[in-house]
Amino acid sequence: MNLVNQQKIQEFFARLDEAFGRPARVYLIGETTQVWEGWQEWTAQIEFSAEIAPEKRPAFDTALETVQKALGLEALEEHPGDLIPLPQGHRDRARPAGAQTGKRLEIYHFDPYSAAFRFIARGDEPDYHLVLAYLDRGWITEAQMDALLTELLPKFSMQTIQQDPAEFRRKYKGLKQMWRARVGV
Repeated sequence: MNLVNQQKIQEFFARLDEAFGRPARVYLIGETTQVWEGWQEWTAQIEFSAEIAPEKRPAFDTALETVQKALGLEALEEHPGDLIPLPQGHRDRARPAGAQTGKRLEIYHFDPYSAAFRFIARGDEPDYHLVLAYLDRGWITEAQMDALLTELLPKFSMQTIQQDPAEFRRKYKGLKQMWRARVGV
């Protein structure tokens, strides 16, 4: 397994842009965002979601496979909305990634709130640290998370988050306790 640093992520998307050769929007997720932004040095794999017109999907998948093999990197395409309900306005909260790497691919960071809820639902300690990094840098706030969850929690079920909604609430409470201890509240 090759560890992926900021330069490799940028090279990956530059080559993907070249190989695919069509406009598309790509959203970085989790550790990929954090490496891209320089918050951590490396990650084990590139995680992203891509908005591609259905008729262009086969060409994108072929380009993706080609670039992965050429660079020897692991890439996981995953849309947080496939795993949890997304809060209203999630697309508008996507953040443009600086230092665009190509001509046709637009690179964004997936809505940090949606990403945070996805990581809280998964609930491993490394996931909590991803959310804490978003909080540390002001990409999300506890107050806005609370407000968005007021809308979202009624939509959570065993089918939509693959766990008991009460379990999600417990995990969220634990994350908030970690955050408050970190900032001394």
